[in-house]
Amino acid sequence: MATNYPKIGIRPTIDGRRRGVRESLEAQTMGMAERVAKFLTESLYYPDGTPVECVIADSTIGGVKEAAAAAQKFAGQNVGVSITVTPCWCYGSETMDMDATIPHAVWGFNGTERPGAVYLAAVLSAYAQKGIPAFGIYGEDVQESSSEEIPADVQTKLLQFAKSAMAVALMKGKSYLSMGSVSMGIAGSIVNEQFFQDYLGMRNEYIDMSEYVRRFEEEIYDKEEFTQALAWVKEKCRIGADNNPQHLQISDELKEQQWETCVKMTLIARDLMVGNPRLAELGFEEEANGHNAIVGGFQGQRQWTDHFPNGDFMETILNSSFDWNGRRAPYIVATENDSLNGVTMLFNYLLTNTAQIFADVRTFWSPAAVKRVTGYELEGEAAHGLLHLINSGSAALDGTGEQSVDGKPAIKPFWEITDEEAECCIAETQFRPASQEYFRGGGFSTDYLTKGGMPVTMARLNLVKGLGPVLQLVEGYTVELPEEVHKTLDERTDPTWPTTWFAPKLTNQGSFKTVYDVMNNWGANHGAISYGHIGADLITLASILRIPVSMHNVEESRIFRPRVWSLFGTEDLESADYRACRNFGPLY
Repeated sequence: MATNYPKIGIRPTIDGRRRGVRESLEAQTMGMAERVAKFLTESLYYPDGTPVECVIADSTIGGVKEAAAAAQKFAGQNVGVSITVTPCWCYGSETMDMDATIPHAVWGFNGTERPGAVYLAAVLSAYAQKGIPAFGIYGEDVQESSSEEIPADVQTKLLQFAKSAMAVALMKGKSYLSMGSVSMGIAGSIVNEQFFQDYLGMRNEYIDMSEYVRRFEEEIYDKEEFTQALAWVKEKCRIGADNNPQHLQISDELKEQQWETCVKMTLIARDLMVGNPRLAELGFEEEANGHNAIVGGFQGQRQWTDHFPNGDFMETILNSSFDWNGRRAPYIVATENDSLNGVTMLFNYLLTNTAQIFADVRTFWSPAAVKRVTGYELEGEAAHGLLHLINSGSAALDGTGEQSVDGKPAIKPFWEITDEEAECCIAETQFRPASQEYFRGGGFSTDYLTKGGMPVTMARLNLVKGLGPVLQLVEGYTVELPEEVHKTLDERTDPTWPTTWFAPKLTNQGSFKTVYDVMNNWGANHGAISYGHIGADLITLASILRIPVSMHNVEESRIFRPRVWSLFGTEDLESADYRACRNFGPLY
C-alpha cells in the first residue's frame, strides 16, 4: 500500500488592506502558522511512526487570489486537512478554503488589538451558509499580541481536530477487503458498499476464500518467510491445553500440519491486503499488488472452518504490533468479516496508532450474579458489574496489557514498544487447539487474560435502515479479578478464548445509569476495544463523517464538533447531532 500520506495544510489569513494594516500583521500571522505546524509535527504521527507533515501556504491570504494559490499548492502536495489561523479580521468568504471534501478548522487568536474573534465568527458563518461544516478554535484567555504561545486549551482542540481529520484523510481512497462473504448471518458482514463509498471515501474489494487454497497449492507466498515464520511460531507460541473431549482431539502430526496452514494463511492474508514485492520476484506480478486495503475481514465460519483451520491465529498476529519480522504497524482484520466492527477498529487505530481488540460483547455479570456464583463481592471500578469481552479471533497480543506507560499496563504504538514487552505479550498468551465442535477444521484459538487498570474505550458502528450509520461508544477500565473468580466465570463459557473484563464508567443518565443498561443498549454482538479514553476523539471523527453518536459517556466539556452543530440546538446535544448529520449528509 502506498505511503504517500496526506498532509495538513496551514492557511494564514490576514486583513487584506495595504498601506499599514496588512504589513503590520504579516509577521504575527505567519508566525501563528509556523507555530501550529511545528506543534502538530511534534505531536502527531503517521501509522509508520514518522511525524505528520504540514504544508504552509506560500504567503498570507488576504483575498481570493491568494486563497486560490494556497488551494493549488495544497492540491499538489496531497493535503487532506485544512487549518486556517489568524490574529485579525479578514474577509471571510474571500479567504476561506472552499474544498468541501476535506475537514476544516479555524483558529482565531484571542487578542484585543485586532478582532480575530470577529473573523472567526464571520468565516464560520460563511462555512455554515455554504454547507461546509468547520471547527472553531478560540482560546479562553486573552493573549498579548506579541505572544508566541499556543494556549493549552487551543492545543487540545488543535490535536483533537487534527487527529480526527487525519484519520478521515488516511481512509480516503483506500479499500476494505472482504475475504469471503457473510458469516453465520451476522449483519456486519453484509458489506454495504454505499456506506464505504459515501461516508468514508473508500472502495470495496472482494476475494473468495478459495483464493487461499489456490495460493496454498500454487505456492503463492514467500517460502523463505514461511520457513522463518514457522520457526518463530514453534519457538515463541506456547501451545495450551486441548479442551476438546478425547474423541475429538487430533494427533500431534495433524496439529503440526495445521500450524503450517495457519502460518501460510497469515502470510497470504497480509499479501492480499497490502501486496508483497517479493511475489513479483517469484513470478506472481499480479498478486504482488494486493488490494490497497487499510482494513479487511475474514469470513471463516462456517464455509472455511468446517474444513480448514480457523483464522484465529492469522487474525491475532496480523492485528498485533509485532510478528516474526519484529515490531511493525498492525494490519486491521475483522473476525467473521464484520465490516462494521472492522471499520470501528480502524477508527480507533487511526486515532491512536495502537493495536485493537475485537471481541464479542458476551455477558453482563451483575454484582449479585458474581456473588452467587463465586462468593466474591465486586469492588472498585467493577463494583456495579462487569462486561465479559471474549472472542476467539482478532484479539491482538497487545491486548494482554503486558506493555506499560509510567509503570501501568498499556497498549502502545509499535515504535514505543520494547522487545521485552513484545516477548511478554507472547509469553502471557497460549494458543489452544480450537474447539472442534465450533471449528471442525481445527486451528488454534488465542487465549490470554487482559491485565486490569487500563483505561479503554469500546465502540461500535451500526447501520439502521432509513437512518444510516450510527456510532456508539463507552469509556471504562479493564478489571483484574482474583484468579479463582476469573477461572470460575471464564469456564462457564469457552476458556480457550481471550478474556477482557470491562467496567464502563457510569453517569447515572440514559444508557449509563447501570452497567446492565450499557449491555442492554449495545447495538450488535461485537465491539472494538482501544486503549485510552478516546471517546471525545471518536465523537469529533464521527461529526466530520456526518455519523451521529447514539450513546456515549464522554463529559460535555470534552466534546468538540463543527461550530454549526450549535445552530441545531444547544440543550439536547444528541438530538442536535442527529439533525446536523442528516442535514449535511455523508462527507462524500
